[in-house]
Amino acid sequence: MPRARIIAVANQKGGVGKTTTAVNTSASLAAAEKKTLLMDIDPQGNSTSGVGVDRDAIEKNLYDLFSDGMALSEIIMPAPLPQLFLAPSSVDLFGSEVELAGRQGRETILKDALAPVLEDYDYVVIDCPPALGLLTVNALAAADSVLIPVQCEYYALEGLSQLLKTLQLVREALNPALEVEGILLTMHDARNNLSRQVEAEVREHFKEKVYQTMIPRNVSLSEAPSFGKPIIMYDIRSRGAQSYLSLAREVLAHV
Repeated sequence: MPRARIIAVANQKGGVGKTTTAVNTSASLAAAEKKTLLMDIDPQGNSTSGVGVDRDAIEKNLYDLFSDGMALSEIIMPAPLPQLFLAPSSVDLFGSEVELAGRQGRETILKDALAPVLEDYDYVVIDCPPALGLLTVNALAAADSVLIPVQCEYYALEGLSQLLKTLQLVREALNPALEVEGILLTMHDARNNLSRQVEAEVREHFKEKVYQTMIPRNVSLSEAPSFGKPIIMYDIRSRGAQSYLSLAREVLAHV
Protein backbone atom coordinates (compact mmCIF):
# COMPACT_ATOMS: atom_id res chain seq x y z
CA MET A 1 0.00 0.00 0.00
CA PRO A 2 1.37 3.49 -0.84
CA ARG A 3 2.33 5.64 2.11
CA ALA A 4 1.11 9.13 2.92
CA ARG A 5 2.72 12.18 1.40
CA ILE A 6 3.96 14.38 4.26
CA ILE A 7 3.70 18.13 3.73
CA ALA A 8 5.03 20.60 6.31
CA VAL A 9 3.41 24.05 6.22
CA ALA A 10 6.19 26.33 7.37
CA ASN A 11 7.31 29.94 7.52
CA GLN A 12 9.26 31.47 10.40
CA LYS A 13 7.33 34.72 9.94
CA GLY A 14 4.08 34.96 11.87
CA GLY A 15 0.87 36.26 10.37
CA VAL A 16 1.36 34.83 6.87
CA GLY A 17 -1.66 32.51 6.89
CA LYS A 18 0.26 29.39 7.88
CA THR A 19 -2.35 27.85 10.18
CA THR A 20 -5.19 28.97 7.91
CA THR A 21 -3.41 27.14 5.10
CA ALA A 22 -2.73 23.99 7.14
CA VAL A 23 -6.35 23.72 8.32
CA ASN A 24 -8.00 24.52 5.01
CA THR A 25 -5.66 22.53 2.79
CA SER A 26 -6.20 19.50 5.06
CA ALA A 27 -9.98 19.96 5.01
CA SER A 28 -10.02 20.41 1.24
CA LEU A 29 -7.94 17.25 0.72
CA ALA A 30 -10.35 15.39 3.01
CA ALA A 31 -13.27 16.77 0.98
CA ALA A 32 -11.59 15.26 -2.08
CA GLU A 33 -11.89 11.89 -0.26
CA LYS A 34 -8.23 11.70 0.64
CA LYS A 35 -7.69 10.41 4.16
CA THR A 36 -5.75 13.27 5.75
CA LEU A 37 -3.97 13.68 9.07
CA LEU A 38 -3.51 17.25 10.32
CA MET A 39 -0.66 17.46 12.85
CA ASP A 40 -0.59 20.58 15.01
CA ILE A 41 2.93 20.99 16.38
CA ASP A 42 2.46 24.72 17.00
CA PRO A 43 2.11 25.23 20.80
CA GLN A 44 -0.48 27.95 20.12
CA GLY A 45 -2.80 25.14 19.01
CA ASN A 46 -4.73 27.18 16.46
CA SER A 47 -5.06 24.30 13.99
CA THR A 48 -6.55 22.20 16.80
CA SER A 49 -9.21 24.77 17.66
CA GLY A 50 -9.57 25.64 13.96
CA VAL A 51 -11.18 22.25 13.26
CA GLY A 52 -13.51 22.56 16.24
CA VAL A 53 -11.58 20.62 18.88
CA ASP A 54 -11.54 22.03 22.42
CA ARG A 55 -7.87 22.11 23.43
CA ASP A 56 -8.73 22.04 27.13
CA ALA A 57 -10.79 18.84 26.79
CA ILE A 58 -8.04 16.79 25.12
CA GLU A 59 -6.44 14.09 27.25
CA LYS A 60 -3.58 13.13 24.90
CA ASN A 61 -1.68 15.44 22.57
CA LEU A 62 1.61 15.81 20.73
CA TYR A 63 3.42 16.92 23.88
CA ASP A 64 2.96 13.33 25.12
CA LEU A 65 4.71 12.12 21.97
CA PHE A 66 7.68 14.47 22.34
CA SER A 67 8.07 14.20 26.12
CA ASP A 68 7.04 10.62 26.91
CA GLY A 69 7.34 8.82 23.58
CA MET A 70 3.62 8.06 23.42
CA ALA A 71 2.61 6.31 20.17
CA LEU A 72 1.08 8.66 17.60
CA SER A 73 -1.81 6.22 17.11
CA GLU A 74 -2.86 6.90 20.72
CA ILE A 75 -2.98 10.66 20.10
CA ILE A 76 -4.78 10.84 16.74
CA MET A 77 -8.48 11.65 16.92
CA PRO A 78 -11.23 12.16 14.32
CA ALA A 79 -11.88 15.75 13.29
CA PRO A 80 -15.44 16.95 12.57
CA LEU A 81 -15.14 16.22 8.84
CA PRO A 82 -15.15 12.78 7.18
CA GLN A 83 -11.64 11.63 6.16
CA LEU A 84 -9.96 14.29 8.34
CA PHE A 85 -8.01 13.31 11.47
CA LEU A 86 -6.11 15.42 13.98
CA ALA A 87 -3.01 15.03 16.12
CA PRO A 88 -3.73 17.90 18.53
CA SER A 89 -1.38 20.44 20.05
CA SER A 90 -0.83 21.53 23.64
CA VAL A 91 0.52 24.70 25.21
CA ASP A 92 3.01 22.36 26.96
CA LEU A 93 4.84 22.09 23.62
CA PHE A 94 6.37 25.49 24.43
CA GLY A 95 8.61 23.62 26.87
CA SER A 96 9.53 20.78 24.51
CA GLU A 97 12.50 22.50 22.90
CA VAL A 98 14.19 22.96 26.29
CA GLU A 99 13.31 19.45 27.47
CA LEU A 100 14.65 17.85 24.29
CA ALA A 101 17.86 19.88 24.12
CA GLY A 102 20.16 17.10 25.26
CA ARG A 103 18.28 14.11 23.92
CA GLN A 104 19.90 11.81 21.35
CA GLY A 105 18.01 11.77 18.03
CA ARG A 106 15.85 14.74 19.04
CA GLU A 107 15.54 16.02 15.45
CA THR A 108 13.86 12.83 14.19
CA ILE A 109 11.31 12.14 16.95
CA LEU A 110 8.41 13.09 14.67
CA LYS A 111 9.77 11.13 11.70
CA ASP A 112 10.13 8.00 13.82
CA ALA A 113 6.66 8.45 15.33
CA LEU A 114 5.02 8.85 11.92
CA ALA A 115 6.57 5.74 10.37
CA PRO A 116 4.03 3.22 11.81
CA VAL A 117 0.94 5.18 10.63
CA LEU A 118 1.99 6.37 7.17
CA GLU A 119 0.15 3.62 5.32
CA ASP A 120 -3.10 4.63 7.05
CA TYR A 121 -3.30 8.02 5.30
CA ASP A 122 -3.05 9.63 1.89
CA TYR A 123 -1.71 12.95 3.21
CA VAL A 124 -0.14 14.21 6.43
CA VAL A 125 -0.16 18.01 6.81
CA ILE A 126 2.02 19.45 9.60
CA ASP A 127 1.31 22.93 10.95
CA CYS A 128 4.67 24.23 12.19
CA PRO A 129 5.33 26.97 14.76
CA PRO A 130 6.28 30.42 13.37
CA ALA A 131 9.94 29.84 14.28
CA LEU A 132 12.84 27.74 13.05
CA GLY A 133 13.34 25.84 16.31
CA LEU A 134 13.45 22.15 17.16
CA LEU A 135 9.74 21.49 16.55
CA THR A 136 9.96 22.91 13.03
CA VAL A 137 13.20 20.99 12.40
CA ASN A 138 11.35 17.80 13.42
CA ALA A 139 8.65 18.57 10.87
CA LEU A 140 11.20 19.27 8.13
CA ALA A 141 13.13 16.09 8.95
CA ALA A 142 9.91 14.06 8.63
CA ALA A 143 8.42 15.78 5.57
CA ASP A 144 8.60 14.94 1.90
CA SER A 145 8.05 18.58 1.04
CA VAL A 146 7.33 22.04 2.41
CA LEU A 147 4.39 24.26 1.52
CA ILE A 148 5.44 27.86 2.17
CA PRO A 149 2.74 30.52 2.64
CA VAL A 150 4.05 33.98 1.75
CA GLN A 151 2.07 37.10 2.56
CA CYS A 152 1.94 39.66 -0.22
CA GLU A 153 3.83 42.32 1.74
CA TYR A 154 7.05 44.31 1.54
CA TYR A 155 9.42 41.91 3.36
CA ALA A 156 8.04 38.71 1.81
CA LEU A 157 11.14 37.74 -0.17
CA GLU A 158 13.47 38.43 2.75
CA GLY A 159 11.66 35.93 4.99
CA LEU A 160 11.44 33.43 2.16
CA SER A 161 15.18 33.46 1.47
CA GLN A 162 15.91 32.85 5.17
CA LEU A 163 13.57 29.83 5.21
CA LEU A 164 15.11 28.41 2.03
CA LYS A 165 18.56 28.57 3.65
CA THR A 166 17.19 26.58 6.59
CA LEU A 167 15.70 24.00 4.21
CA GLN A 168 19.12 23.56 2.63
CA LEU A 169 20.71 22.96 6.05
CA VAL A 170 18.03 20.37 6.87
CA ARG A 171 18.67 18.64 3.53
CA GLU A 172 22.39 18.44 4.23
CA ALA A 173 22.04 17.21 7.82
CA LEU A 174 18.79 15.25 8.08
CA ASN A 175 16.60 14.89 5.01
CA PRO A 176 18.30 14.96 1.58
CA ALA A 177 15.02 14.32 -0.27
CA LEU A 178 13.19 17.34 1.18
CA GLU A 179 11.73 19.53 -1.56
CA VAL A 180 9.61 22.64 -1.88
CA GLU A 181 6.02 21.52 -2.43
CA GLY A 182 5.08 25.00 -3.47
CA ILE A 183 5.02 28.68 -2.53
CA LEU A 184 1.55 30.01 -1.78
CA LEU A 185 0.79 33.72 -2.05
CA THR A 186 -1.62 34.68 0.76
CA MET A 187 -3.65 37.79 1.66
CA HIS A 188 -3.50 38.80 -1.97
CA ASP A 189 -5.41 41.89 -3.06
CA ALA A 190 -5.48 42.33 -6.82
CA ARG A 191 -6.38 46.05 -6.41
CA ASN A 192 -3.23 46.68 -4.40
CA ASN A 193 -0.03 47.65 -6.24
CA LEU A 194 2.19 46.06 -3.57
CA SER A 195 0.34 42.72 -3.82
CA ARG A 196 0.81 42.69 -7.59
CA GLN A 197 4.47 43.66 -7.25
CA VAL A 198 5.21 40.93 -4.69
CA GLU A 199 3.40 38.37 -6.86
CA ALA A 200 5.49 39.37 -9.90
CA GLU A 201 8.77 39.17 -7.93
CA VAL A 202 8.02 35.81 -6.34
CA ARG A 203 6.89 34.30 -9.65
CA GLU A 204 9.98 35.66 -11.41
CA HIS A 205 12.33 34.20 -8.77
CA PHE A 206 10.66 30.84 -8.19
CA LYS A 207 8.87 30.15 -11.48
CA GLU A 208 6.80 26.95 -11.44
CA LYS A 209 7.32 26.47 -7.68
CA VAL A 210 4.68 29.18 -7.09
CA TYR A 211 1.11 27.92 -7.06
CA GLN A 212 -1.26 29.39 -9.62
CA THR A 213 -3.83 29.63 -6.82
CA MET A 214 -3.52 32.68 -4.60
CA ILE A 215 -5.40 33.14 -1.33
CA PRO A 216 -7.29 36.43 -1.23
CA ARG A 217 -8.01 38.64 1.73
CA ASN A 218 -11.44 37.33 2.67
CA VAL A 219 -13.78 38.08 5.57
CA SER A 220 -15.11 34.50 5.75
CA LEU A 221 -11.56 33.12 6.05
CA SER A 222 -10.98 35.44 9.02
CA GLU A 223 -14.27 34.49 10.68
CA ALA A 224 -14.17 30.70 10.25
CA PRO A 225 -11.59 29.92 13.02
CA SER A 226 -13.73 31.61 15.68
CA PHE A 227 -16.49 29.14 14.80
CA GLY A 228 -14.05 26.21 14.91
CA LYS A 229 -14.67 25.36 11.27
CA PRO A 230 -12.54 25.01 8.15
CA ILE A 231 -13.71 27.47 5.52
CA ILE A 232 -15.44 24.79 3.42
CA MET A 233 -17.71 24.02 6.40
CA TYR A 234 -18.27 27.68 7.28
CA ASP A 235 -18.93 29.27 3.89
CA ILE A 236 -18.17 27.04 0.91
CA ARG A 237 -19.32 29.68 -1.58
CA SER A 238 -16.78 32.24 -0.34
CA ARG A 239 -13.71 33.21 -2.36
CA GLY A 240 -11.56 31.86 0.45
CA ALA A 241 -13.16 28.40 0.30
CA GLN A 242 -12.95 28.25 -3.48
CA SER A 243 -9.27 29.26 -3.33
CA TYR A 244 -8.36 26.46 -0.90
CA LEU A 245 -10.30 23.90 -2.94
CA SER A 246 -8.31 25.10 -5.96
CA LEU A 247 -5.06 24.79 -3.99
CA ALA A 248 -5.98 21.22 -2.98
CA ARG A 249 -6.44 20.37 -6.67
CA GLU A 250 -2.92 21.68 -7.37
CA VAL A 251 -1.52 19.64 -4.46
CA LEU A 252 -3.32 16.51 -5.70
CA ALA A 253 -1.91 17.08 -9.19
CA HIS A 254 1.66 17.18 -7.83
CA VAL A 255 2.94 13.62 -8.09
